[in-house]
Amino acid sequence: MTGVDLAEEYIAEARQASRLLPAEWILGDMRQLTWHGEFDGAFCFGNSFGYLDPDEAGGFLQAVSRALKPGSRFVIETGMAAESILPNRQTTRWFRLGDLYMLSENQYHPREGRLDIEYTFLRDGKAEKRPSSSYVLTVNEICRMHVAAGLQPEDLLGSINGEPYQLGSPRLILVSVKQ
Repeated sequence: MTGVDLAEEYIAEARQASRLLPAEWILGDMRQLTWHGEFDGAFCFGNSFGYLDPDEAGGFLQAVSRALKPGSRFVIETGMAAESILPNRQTTRWFRLGDLYMLSENQYHPREGRLDIEYTFLRDGKAEKRPSSSYVLTVNEICRMHVAAGLQPEDLLGSINGEPYQLGSPRLILVSVKQ
C-alpha cells in the first residue's frame, strides 16, 4: 500500500497509525504521481479532488490512470459534486466540537464553478479565520474527465453503504475501471 499527501502532518499521522502494516507514505503532490502500471487499485477520499481546478483535476486523473494496471479500479469520493453541494447549500452554518465553535460562511460563483468558504474558529474568546476554495463540477463533468483519462465509470454511489447516488446525496462515490 502506498499513500501520497501534500501535508507533512497527515503523512506523519499515517505512518504512526500504520506502523505495523507494509505501507509506504510519501510526502508529495497527488497531481504529480510518477508510477506506470504498478497498482491494482487506488482511491481518493476527502475533499482533495474539489480543491483542484478542472485542468488540475484532469491531470490528477491522468496520473492515477497511468499508475493503475489495466482492469484496476479507482474510487473517488467528493462532497463537491454540484448535485451534492448546491441543492442543500447553506450560506452560513455553525458547528460546535467541545469548546471549539466554527462558523462556515460561503459564496458560490457559478461562472467559475467555485465555492469560496471562510471558516472562523472561536475558542477561549479568540477568533481565527481561514479561507478555502473548492471547485464544483457536475457528476457528468466528473465522469467525462474519468473517461478522458482512460477510466470507465462503473458505479455512482451516495455513501459507503452502497446506496445509489442521487440529487442531494451528501457525497459522490464514483467507481471507475482502468481501460
